[in-house]
Amino acid sequence: MCRESASSVRSHAAAIELSDDLIERERAAWAEQQENGLTVETAARVQAAITAHAEETEENRYDVEMESKRVVRHPAADDNS
Repeated sequence: MCRESASSVRSHAAAIELSDDLIERERAAWAEQQENGLTVETAARVQAAITAHAEETEENRYDVEMESKRVVRHPAADDNS
């Protein structure tokens, strides 16, 4: 499993830095989705973390969400750059 620190996670277009906590919450949600067992609680926690991170960094919430999904679901994209 590829483990990335917050400092190494950057979008190619927007250079969005994500916190380790946000990445871990997204990983938990993705794991639950893969097992067809995503709970409302897990989904709410990841959405709250995305919103809080966007507000703290003054990034667009949608961009933060898309970057967190890309990092978790497509980590090989970072290896090709």
